[in-house]
Amino acid sequence: MAARITKRAQIPFSAWLPAAMAAPTPVSALVHSSTLVTAGVYLLIRHRFILRRTSLLKYLLLVGTMTIFIAGMRAIKELDIKKVVALSTLRQLGLIIIIIGAGLPLLGFFHLLSHAYFKAMLFMCAGILIHRIKDYQDIRTIGLGVTFLPLTIRIFTTANLSLCGMPFIAGFYSKDLILEIVIINSFNTFIFFIAMVSTFLTVFYTCRLSFLTGTSFVKRERIYSLLDYDIKIVAGIRVLLLPTLGGGNFLRWRIFSSGGAIILPRRLKLLVPLLIIRAAVLNKSTHLRDKGQTTRSKRTWSVSNMVFMPLTFRVILRERGLLSAKMFTKNNDRA
Repeated sequence: MAARITKRAQIPFSAWLPAAMAAPTPVSALVHSSTLVTAGVYLLIRHRFILRRTSLLKYLLLVGTMTIFIAGMRAIKELDIKKVVALSTLRQLGLIIIIIGAGLPLLGFFHLLSHAYFKAMLFMCAGILIHRIKDYQDIRTIGLGVTFLPLTIRIFTTANLSLCGMPFIAGFYSKDLILEIVIINSFNTFIFFIAMVSTFLTVFYTCRLSFLTGTSFVKRERIYSLLDYDIKIVAGIRVLLLPTLGGGNFLRWRIFSSGGAIILPRRLKLLVPLLIIRAAVLNKSTHLRDKGQTTRSKRTWSVSNMVFMPLTFRVILRERGLLSAKMFTKNNDRA
């Protein structure tokens, strides 16, 4: 179980996922959307019969809940475009862990597949933006994409809308269903509250990313190439555009052969859409007020550093852990 939690970068092992963004963007698009971190989730889904016989499901609920909250808090202050996308991956994985802890692994598998569509497209669009801006990854230096890179920004915005759970796009069919399951199951007030707050944070940092890359002014001395008609580069994201738009409905009919609907009171049914609208409006007003100037203050330093998890586990695992492993190897394996 500890190995699976580490593999999928859940708390307290979440620090390595944003740090892994130093890899090339095509590698990030593959391993962080459908292979590397999702392998731990897939193992949990395959071993669902074993988990049902243990008390680990409640532990998964708690781990997933704390992970999506920490990932959302850091993403609203992150300045690296690839790390923002990586933190959104962390948030989606935490959401899958929550639904697995609720005893519905098939629904988690559904979200895992639909997530791979738009997350790979997000990484590829982010790579195009970075390449066009002379390999700078700071979102404060990327802007006016609507004017100079209209096709890339439109596809990028479509992927962001799918991430937010925009109706009738791929992410909506799985994400909305998961949130409704969280509402009707009523695990406890804490999990319900954190799930709703994390949904608000997801829309907030996603809209922030779209506003900064699409409308904010860019520093002219850093412009390298603002061309949007490279067929070889754009062809990859066009391939993923179709499943992002219609893949969610297709997967729903393929995975869940029997029809069904969740009936909720009107106030609960409208809770998630109202949270999404509120987060988008609030982010738009904040963006216009600050004019795209994103800074890190001392008050948000702990949030930006994921509540000091990288520092803590670097000392515990890298220095103490590797030293202990070295001594064990020296005294036993080489004896």
